[in-house]
Amino acid sequence: MPMPISAPEIDDEGLLARYPFLPQGSSFIRSMLEENGITVEDLIDAPWLEDVRTRGMLRLVDSVLQQEGVGASSSIDISTEVGRMTEALSFLHAMLIVCASFDERLLSRWIEGESSRADRLLGMDADNFKLISSSFLSGMVVEVDSGGSEVYWIPMVDFIELSPKISGKYWRLVNRPLKKGWVCLDAGAGESGRERAARLIKERIRESLRESCEGRMARMDDEFAAKFADPVERIVGLLSERVKEEMPMTAAIRDDWPPCFESAVSELNQGVNVNHVGRVFLAAFSRSIGLQREQTCNFFANAPDYNADTTAYQVNQIYEREYTPHGCSALKTNARCPIQIGEDRLCDQEWLTHPLKYIRAKQRRRFNSNREESSEPGDGSISSSANSS
Repeated sequence: MPMPISAPEIDDEGLLARYPFLPQGSSFIRSMLEENGITVEDLIDAPWLEDVRTRGMLRLVDSVLQQEGVGASSSIDISTEVGRMTEALSFLHAMLIVCASFDERLLSRWIEGESSRADRLLGMDADNFKLISSSFLSGMVVEVDSGGSEVYWIPMVDFIELSPKISGKYWRLVNRPLKKGWVCLDAGAGESGRERAARLIKERIRESLRESCEGRMARMDDEFAAKFADPVERIVGLLSERVKEEMPMTAAIRDDWPPCFESAVSELNQGVNVNHVGRVFLAAFSRSIGLQREQTCNFFANAPDYNADTTAYQVNQIYEREYTPHGCSALKTNARCPIQIGEDRLCDQEWLTHPLKYIRAKQRRRFNSNREESSEPGDGSISSSANSS
């Protein structure tokens, strides 16, 4: 069963800031941007929005690393206008970074983190729980049992759709009390009935976030995605180091490699003596796209002056100090750009100023291609050309 056709009206801006993923949150954030004259470019580099960017990155890191608790951004005072703006726009900033990465595993990790955060917040929010849940469930009835505990009754159609995604005997329909098409969610295993209901709502929030992100990614063109190249690089670099096994970056797919990186790898493999800038670029770029150090060291194995110990030391220095790979202008100056005008249409784009932007553009195109291939004719999907909030 889909989301409720109409979500209840919410006038409390503090509530909308705390739960920006709500269906009502999109118009709230859009109004906030318009009223304050904030553009996407402002979100990226306006000095007065530095706190928003910092909170957005903290929220993103909390989500993808599955930190305990409700996350760093929960400490924001949303009783103030500045606090509400910081909380809501930091969510938008984090979402745009994730979408601009076009990385499926990063996307899934962020969605899991945000939906888990929502689960914990809702479980503690007795005052607003019924209002929030009405945005995600088709109905809910709250009763008090003989022991004084709250018992939540959920429409069976919602339970049947969402419960199979949750592990545990508690969530099997045969183990739940039923009454006239309603399923009982009572306390159990140290959780209250409200916390059980919040766990069910988490699955609907997860679906809503994925649909929203995939819609943004489908509308996002190369130039728009390139605006977020720097924060995407930072989060990809962090995650490639800290969660290698859990989230290897799809940029390691060879078809995504920019010509400058492909050229450096190929020349070294053929025994060509690549210059210093080319070697530093190769190692720094490898780190940025999530390749492990051993794989990067192997790129140098056929170099004329190869020494395993020296190579390992120099590569480790670049990884530990988190070198930023050279941009297009520096590579051209140092004779490390193998492309002439007209040889690669992507490289010819004015906004293509860094090889990492090349990879993100390739990922975006692969994402859209896979999406088109998986869509059946007449599936009723709707496209949009706007990158709206």
